[in-house]
Amino acid sequence: MSSPAAVYEAIREATSDVVVGNEAVLEGLTIALLTDGHVLLEGVPGVAKTTIANAFSRAIGLSYSRIQMTPDMVPADISGTNVYQQGTGEFILRKGPIFANLVVVDEINRATPKTQSALLEAMEESTVTIERETLALPQPFMVVATQNPIEMEGVFELPEAQRDRFQLKYTVDVPERADERTVLDRFDETPALGAEDVTQAVETSEIQAASDAVTDVFVADPVKEYILDIVAETRSASALRYGGSPRATLAFLAGSKARAAIRGRSYVIPDDVKALAEPVLVHRVIRTTDAELSDRTVTEIIQAVVDGVSPPSADASFAETAERQPQAADGGPAVDDQQPDIDG
Repeated sequence: MSSPAAVYEAIREATSDVVVGNEAVLEGLTIALLTDGHVLLEGVPGVAKTTIANAFSRAIGLSYSRIQMTPDMVPADISGTNVYQQGTGEFILRKGPIFANLVVVDEINRATPKTQSALLEAMEESTVTIERETLALPQPFMVVATQNPIEMEGVFELPEAQRDRFQLKYTVDVPERADERTVLDRFDETPALGAEDVTQAVETSEIQAASDAVTDVFVADPVKEYILDIVAETRSASALRYGGSPRATLAFLAGSKARAAIRGRSYVIPDDVKALAEPVLVHRVIRTTDAELSDRTVTEIIQAVVDGVSPPSADASFAETAERQPQAADGGPAVDDQQPDIDG
């Protein structure tokens, strides 16, 4: 079970009792895991943002830590510091909670910008510098941050540089009535049900193998041009003051490859790019004042941008040619490359 599709299915199955109605978020977490990305989850209190992240970490069996952000925190509370030992007269490094495979930063916008900045190096370089000593973080390394969009007091909006380091952002909505009834029934039967009940479903070696498989996914030139067209359109859209950065372009590339692999394809199709447009762009682009005053949401603007960009023609070839198709051990194609008309 080392294919991306099998890894995702195992994670989904292992968390199904705890995570209800948030398959898109779970898929986004898997995409980020397989592409060395980070995820920002936004939602009102009580919609299980932290529970989803905790359940996900238990399903993949990696080390997990949770940081509850508060205004009085300092960077050393995250990265760690050298502590003086009076008995020996030496300084001993005490590592902070950032030294874990999956770090949940709860209510990230409650910390001051100075404290938030402690995450920048970790998220970009997978290293932490403590008193001029640079230390490597465990691999794989992934940050899942949560924030509450409705509180205005005691919070600090994430700076653009911080938001741009999140590969994907998802909104965790209040569940549909049917999903909430399912949650109600499960907790009626098992009141203590929680993320701690999720058991490990995949091994670290399987995650690495699945990640390697994602890098082999083929992206045809028309799809690359499609990605570039969408990002370029965000930079020229009249409703946006600031469009997607080159990091957004790379997030499209990596995320689309992972999404294709999760669906059992060895190549990316335009639907993969479309599906990731909002998660990749919604936290990166900035509206103009006119767009804000007219109450145009960022989601609406992104949808208009995508609708205004023509995808590759239907007769374009998205799969690899026979000469470049990866071969399985038996000499056949590594993945079924029958090109569908529509990605379900």
